[in-house]
Amino acid sequence: MSRYLTPAKIGLLALIELYIQQSVPNDAIVPIINFISSHLLDCDLTHNSQTQADRWKKAERIISLVVSIRDFEQVLDPFAAVDRLPGRRLWDRFLETLWGIDSLHTLQKFFDRLPSLLARTKEELRQLAENGVEPPSGPLLSRNSPFGVFVRRSIIEFARLQFHHTTELWKAFVKYRQPTAGHWRRRNPQHGRLSFDSVLMTGEHEWGENTDEIAVVAYGNMLLQGDYDTALPVSTDDIESLLEFQIQQIQNYGNRIPPDIKAKFERLLKDSRVIPSLSHYLNYSDAWKSGDYPTSFDYLHQYFDYTMQNRDRLFYQYALMNLAIVQSDFGCHKEAIATMLETVATARENKDMTCLNFALNWLFQFGRAHPELTRELEHNNMLGAGKESLSFLRVKAKESGMWYLWSAALQSEAKMSLATGDSISTALEHMVRSSQLVVERNLKTMLGSQMSLSISLWDRLGISFMSAMTSEVFLRCHAQHGQFEDELKIKCRLASLLAGRGKYEEAFEKLESTDQNYLRSAKADQYWHVYRGLLKLRRDLHRDNLQAAESLLSQLLQTGANDLEPDLVFIIDTLHIEYLIRRGEFDEAFSKIERLLTELRDDNRDLALRIRLLLLKAHLFDVVGRPEKGFTIVMRATSLARRARLLSLLWQGIGALANILNSLGEFAAAAQMVTVVLPRCLETDTAYQAGTLYNLLADSRMGQAGEIVTAEGGYGQHGRFGGTSQGNKRATEFFTKADNALEDALRYFSMVEDVKKQCEVLAKKATLKRAMGDHVMAENCAARYLALKNGQTSATVGRAV
Repeated sequence: MSRYLTPAKIGLLALIELYIQQSVPNDAIVPIINFISSHLLDCDLTHNSQTQADRWKKAERIISLVVSIRDFEQVLDPFAAVDRLPGRRLWDRFLETLWGIDSLHTLQKFFDRLPSLLARTKEELRQLAENGVEPPSGPLLSRNSPFGVFVRRSIIEFARLQFHHTTELWKAFVKYRQPTAGHWRRRNPQHGRLSFDSVLMTGEHEWGENTDEIAVVAYGNMLLQGDYDTALPVSTDDIESLLEFQIQQIQNYGNRIPPDIKAKFERLLKDSRVIPSLSHYLNYSDAWKSGDYPTSFDYLHQYFDYTMQNRDRLFYQYALMNLAIVQSDFGCHKEAIATMLETVATARENKDMTCLNFALNWLFQFGRAHPELTRELEHNNMLGAGKESLSFLRVKAKESGMWYLWSAALQSEAKMSLATGDSISTALEHMVRSSQLVVERNLKTMLGSQMSLSISLWDRLGISFMSAMTSEVFLRCHAQHGQFEDELKIKCRLASLLAGRGKYEEAFEKLESTDQNYLRSAKADQYWHVYRGLLKLRRDLHRDNLQAAESLLSQLLQTGANDLEPDLVFIIDTLHIEYLIRRGEFDEAFSKIERLLTELRDDNRDLALRIRLLLLKAHLFDVVGRPEKGFTIVMRATSLARRARLLSLLWQGIGALANILNSLGEFAAAAQMVTVVLPRCLETDTAYQAGTLYNLLADSRMGQAGEIVTAEGGYGQHGRFGGTSQGNKRATEFFTKADNALEDALRYFSMVEDVKKQCEVLAKKATLKRAMGDHVMAENCAARYLALKNGQTSATVGRAV
């Protein structure tokens, strides 16, 4: 195996020669240039943006070109030759050049004439002028152009080959070209069985029957049909470029290698005489993504054992950094912190600012996700100093030109501002600065985290349609440039918004549309399955299917908190609390709420999480019939939500406050509060919360009507209101408003398929209709109530999962 040259590269050189000789028709120029450049450079002239599948196809095309000549035929055969002779194709001209190389001597002559394709240097032009020779005319390759650099390197690499390497290249070229012998024989009837080597064909008259024996001595078993044991014509450069490409795809986009490409590459690597050390790093990355901790650990040690034999400790910090990341992903968090701290010390010792800044940023992000593990570090070390640490990282990243780290630091500052309830304008300032950096420096892989931050901001502000629109924009326009982890999280966020509107089937379809090949990564697959389980759990809780909910919860709770994202762990905990409340296990639910509140307070976590738990605690008091006991809790949660501009939680807190006012008999004040926040709550597209507010509004209106009835003397002996006409009119008006509110509440609860709330609303509606004297509608509501209560299938309940 040569270091650079292969039969495929000889084919590319022949194609470039045809192009310079103007033997390529006009309609084939762009496809030919794109074909050549796609194998020399990481570009595609016909497609401005590539999906992740297209990028892997590029690696497949590189392997296919190395293995077979058929890729040249697919590109060249559709175009006619430039002379436009009947039946003559550009593919025939290409074969004419290849079959013109009919001996080792002509191969040498082919490389000797390659310099004529290049533009002359100033020194060469001066010598031609002194000798009175006219410089060559026609198109030539610039020496520094991509094609020119490729031609120059090919000339140098061929000149550096020793004789036995040159003969191996010649034999590999003969075998690579052999599949086209049948086509070439049909075009040239004089082509014989020994035409692949002019030396054998010329000496056949002298050697006679011994010619075949001489051919076997020269070419070995490669002349035998069905010989599949010979090595593939691959160079060290091809192997290393494929290794770098695959590692880049794994690191930049977080995807594992597709199985078919991996199998082809392993075959190439098997035929390689020298196995590059990068192959161990590729195996480590693939094992890491697949969730195989022992194998990834072994390959990581192999890689750095090979690469550090003669480099002392110059790259030791990168080995430690990779080891810390692997330990963190597999749940060994304490070991990961210790390893990363050693990385910081080693990088500082070796004055490696790039590694040092990355390690400090990792420690900060890890501390935000797992504050309980870094609490001691924050007290004893300046690395965990919060905003000061971020400011330091931002300045150092700017000084060292680490644009990705600079953008990540700005985004982290924006996240911290949102989490601590600081000014929204401050968070927006950091987001805009990060966005400007992403656009100016073309940081396409940072678009996912940038837009995720925007989605989170819109969610906090209660503008759900902007959050959904931003998610769709990323998935349709920018997903192919970002990491799959960002795409998966945004897709799950969009599915959650759809489920909040009651569109469960669309939510599941959105999740199912994820490419299964990308879910071969262990972390992504776990995240996808857990989030899908959370949507099913939410649906089962709404349907009051507690048996199915218990089964899902038992599986979700078995997953360790260290193995999941902190946001997923909190969602699981809140759904578990809701399950306990629906089961009537109030003491256990209260204990879990108190424990979570204590943990969040000690860890100084996101303010939104604390507010949600406070509102959940107030809801628990309401369920047990003591809503007044949650008054101070609701006031504190509402105050925090207003200060932090968490508007979706603010509307929920005001609804809880209105519920307390209803229980205290302050119906007018409760109705006024709910009426004010209802339009803003509808902007959040949260059907359950909208239904809850309409239900509270109906209670307030019924309370107001009850006050009028009580003031006017109550109902008569026949169950009819016996007050004045003015009082009767006002009571009827409030009854009508309550009925409309109950109808809206029933519609929203039906959207999310909440059986218990539908039954509650129908019971209220039947009572209201009976009070209004409409006994037919009252009986209808009662019948619908019994149908839901008995678990009968209806359009509002839907089919259980």
